[in-house]
Amino acid sequence: MITLYWSIIAFILLIFNYIDYTFPTPLSYAPSDPYQSGVGHEMASIIVLFPIYLVLMWFIRRDIHKDPSRKNIWVRRWALILTIFVTGATVAIDLISVLTTYLNGESFTLSFVLKALLVLLVAAAGFMHFSADLWGYWDEFPKRKRAVVIGVVILAVATIVAGFFIIGTPQQALSYQFDEQKVTDLQTIQSEIITYWQDEGKLPATLADLNDPTVGVAVPVDEQTGQSYQYSVVGKLAFKLCATFNAPTAPYAITQDEVAIVAPAAVGTTAPAPDSWYHDAGLQCFLRNIDPSRYPSAKPQ
Repeated sequence: MITLYWSIIAFILLIFNYIDYTFPTPLSYAPSDPYQSGVGHEMASIIVLFPIYLVLMWFIRRDIHKDPSRKNIWVRRWALILTIFVTGATVAIDLISVLTTYLNGESFTLSFVLKALLVLLVAAAGFMHFSADLWGYWDEFPKRKRAVVIGVVILAVATIVAGFFIIGTPQQALSYQFDEQKVTDLQTIQSEIITYWQDEGKLPATLADLNDPTVGVAVPVDEQTGQSYQYSVVGKLAFKLCATFNAPTAPYAITQDEVAIVAPAAVGTTAPAPDSWYHDAGLQCFLRNIDPSRYPSAKPQ
């Protein structure tokens, strides 16, 4: 029962993540790397625990076939009754949630409808399956039971495989993670350049000028390649920072909650620029202009 419950919960949460990724809403949160946030754990749970559940059930069924009295032992019956109760309660709670949303006048988003429908279908399927088991339906129709098992196995495998098409492979997610780190590094370098300007009254000639061991400042390098980021001065108050990215800005990193992380305010502006750090694949450069009225220098100009 533990492996079953864990597998079902992991399955539902995994599909929830797919829905959030495919049909994002303005208030939804999309992590920069879904495999690091929850998808990887949910996939691993299904891959490991669901086969364990099937093997345990095979042993239990084999013992019942040898000794039919084992079918009615109190532990098994109470486990089935508990599962039927949980699935039935889940169906009721799911319907209450849908009706509450409707009666409160809230809008039905596609994401909400799909999630509610998923929970309803999974709970209803569990209720019918274990009710049939409790009343001996599968003993009368073993071929139907075998067909259900095969169908559930195919569904589990399809769910895992579908994730690689919906959110990409772990290797693709890693490339997005490297790109997010590059954006973070460029933000750090940009901040240090502003500090240098305020202290020295001029832009640094090279990024090496920013290194200051006495205060623990070290210019970050590209962790993927080990190379320094490109920097050039294009004016008295203007500079460019460049990096080579693996892919365009991750599609799951452009939701409302991620704007502050992926697209912070440009230097010298007072509002976030939605495309400030958005990038395509390959070498991308970001032009920045320092506003001296906002970042005054300690040295006279």
